[in-house]
This record gives sequence, structure tokens and C-alpha cells, in this order.
Amino acid sequence: MLPCSAGIGLRAPHVRAALDGHPAIRWIEIHSENVFGGGPAGQLARELAARYPLSLHGVGMGLGAVEPLDAEHLRALTTLVQAVRPAAVSEHLSFNRAHGKVVNDLLPLPYTEECLAHVAQRVQQVQDALGQRLLVENVSACLACPDDCIGEGEFLAELAARTGCGVLLDVNNLYVNQLNLGRDARAAMQALPARGVVAEIHLAGFIRRDGLVIDSHSQPVCEAVWGLYQEALARFGPTPTLIEWDLDIPPLDTLLAEAARAQRVLDACVVKEVA
Repeated sequence: MLPCSAGIGLRAPHVRAALDGHPAIRWIEIHSENVFGGGPAGQLARELAARYPLSLHGVGMGLGAVEPLDAEHLRALTTLVQAVRPAAVSEHLSFNRAHGKVVNDLLPLPYTEECLAHVAQRVQQVQDALGQRLLVENVSACLACPDDCIGEGEFLAELAARTGCGVLLDVNNLYVNQLNLGRDARAAMQALPARGVVAEIHLAGFIRRDGLVIDSHSQPVCEAVWGLYQEALARFGPTPTLIEWDLDIPPLDTLLAEAARAQRVLDACVVKEVA
């Protein structure tokens, strides 16, 4: 399990500092696909796992795709999990392939009963292969499917109930979807069980472009998202929290300052829980 503290998404500019053992880094997340296949990348993953609690975060599984799961991808992930024994493994509630073509994006799914049954079967397949619980992350969207008949939070809650998976709750994505689609971020959180399902939280920044809000991971966390984060902790209790920053990557101290703010919010939540 991940420690109940604030970690950072580790990207290339900060790898050296992490390997040197930076005292302010509590835990780290890396993208699973970046360290597939052994070799130097696999060795890096093992070194990081020896120093820190490690979360493997997938971006390419395509849990919601209609085509069968990519067997080679799943084997590579299973091999990696066996090698580094991560504290958590996560993947996005999205699809990225159709008709034999793969796109480098996290495309949102229709929230329907048919899709729920399909994704549940695939989540179970992944968990059976890995031998451990998978955390499934909600994604951002610019368009809603006209066939949607289940709320975002209800979909995630039912997926967890059917498979035993956990939820990686991206609070920034909830807020982005509220701005783009009019979905109620608080209602989505209220639809999730208060305990036992939300196992990790992501925080990130966004940009505005051409009338849309884009989950860019290139800015500090905005104040509205910090507010939602406090509400999330009030509902779900102290939860491991990650700061994501993938584009226009700042100096490590800037990233760690965001993590330190999340840690202060977490610490205050712990005090309330104890009281």
C-alpha cells in the first residue's frame, strides 16, 4: 500500500535527484510503459522501488476498448509488477484503440450498462494477471456521450463493487469535467463509498484553450481544485495523494512545494480523524 502522504509524479528532469535520495520525496509514481522491457529502464524502476514506495501508473492499457486487451502489453506489465513489487498499480478508465489503430490519448467512455459490464470483465482480467488490486482513474473529457445513462461517480462505484478494484480519484479531472460538461464534481464524489474504494488521489493543473479546459498537467493546482481536495478528504479520509506535472516541468522545488501543500491538507485531515 502507498503511504498516506503526498507524493510526486517522477519525470526525467528529476530522476537524478530522486536516485540521490531527496529527503522531501515521500513516494513516487512513474508511467508503467516507460519502464517496460527490462534493460536500463527496468533497472531504473528497480532502483527507484528500492528507495521509495512506488506507484505504477498506466496510460496505454485501453481498459474500455472494444478489441481484446493487448496480451503483450499485459504480459509486460505483469513482468514489471513482479520485478518491482509496487505499492500500487493504476490505469485509466478510457479507451485508446479501435479497428487496429492506437491513438496516444485517453478517450472517455460512454457511461452505460453495456460499457460497465465490458470494463468490469477487463478490469478483472487485469487483476487476475497481476495478482493484485488495480486502481482505476477517472479521466477528463471535452464531450459527453449522448448514450450516457449512469453518473460518473456511480459508474466508478459499481465498477469497484463488481471487481473489487480501487478508484484513483483525479480531483482535477472532476473539476475539468464540471467546467466542460456541467457535471457536478461534488455529486460524483458523493456517489462513491466513503471508505474502502478511493485508494489514491491525483491533483494537477489545467489550461484553457479555444473555449475548453484541458487537463494539461502543466500548471499549479488551482484554488478551486484545492477546495475540492479538502472536501474529498473530508469524505474519504486521509488518502495517498499525488501531484502530477507532465508538461512545462518546473524545478523540483516547485513540484515539492505543491506536494508540501497537499501534505499540510492531509495532516489537517489526520488531526480531525483522530479528534
